[in-house]
Amino acid sequence: MKKLVIIMGLLMLLQGCNSDKDVLVNINTKFGTIKVLLYDETPLHKKNFIDLVKAGKYDSTLWHRVIKEFMVQGGNVNEKEGTQESEDDRIPAEIVSDFIHTKGALAAARQPDRINPKKMSSASQFYIVHGKIFNKEELTIDQYALNQGLSEIMRDPSYDTIAQQFIDLQKGNKIKEMNQLALQYVDLVESIQGISLRKDISQDRLEAYTTVGGAPHLDNGYTVFGRVVAGLDVVDQIANVLVGRANRPIENLFMTMEIEEVPKKEITEKYGHIYPE
Repeated sequence: MKKLVIIMGLLMLLQGCNSDKDVLVNINTKFGTIKVLLYDETPLHKKNFIDLVKAGKYDSTLWHRVIKEFMVQGGNVNEKEGTQESEDDRIPAEIVSDFIHTKGALAAARQPDRINPKKMSSASQFYIVHGKIFNKEELTIDQYALNQGLSEIMRDPSYDTIAQQFIDLQKGNKIKEMNQLALQYVDLVESIQGISLRKDISQDRLEAYTTVGGAPHLDNGYTVFGRVVAGLDVVDQIANVLVGRANRPIENLFMTMEIEEVPKKEITEKYGHIYPE
């Protein structure tokens, strides 16, 4: 009986120790290792990702879709195994509004809303945000509505001078400059059409996307379930590879993954992650 009590005590002690640890996932590439932390607030995605890593499912999968200043996508286990993902395999959305698409965010890929209205995640495919840095106007002005308003205004011959400015830029395929020019006419469009082009954005998000950068248009549409805590330079290198059709890298870029158990205290001290109580 005494021996049984000792064994039970050891088991409880071990369980207590495990609860003080978390996992980091090391994504190994030819350019180096990307280290990611998975969020407790998205438990279904966290468990699924860990299970796939432990089973070796991600090993020898590809970074199959790369778009610089947007994201790098990989982990298509079905492609590797020659199988087809079914709807039953997908993971229910766990969209947390506080988890946004700043550079280094780890999120689940999914099919578009028209065939996936519940925003269910792929069973294996994921992406890491590469993104870009935005200016304040890009984040606080409805650019689509602004362009629509300008198009209507420029039908009036009184605004031929403005129209010519855009025509000259268009001839040089200067899209970025056209967008910047459009922002100069926000007040004009608002006053003529009697509309507001302003978008609400929290100060925290505004600061994040104008300093760290990212892909804000994806917010609240996809499940962000982790973030890169080391190896953003590796993400940069992947984002800069040559791509061909469908944004697929010309050279195959393989990955392997492994789990690393780390004390939560160390993760907080080293990477600044605060665990939910």
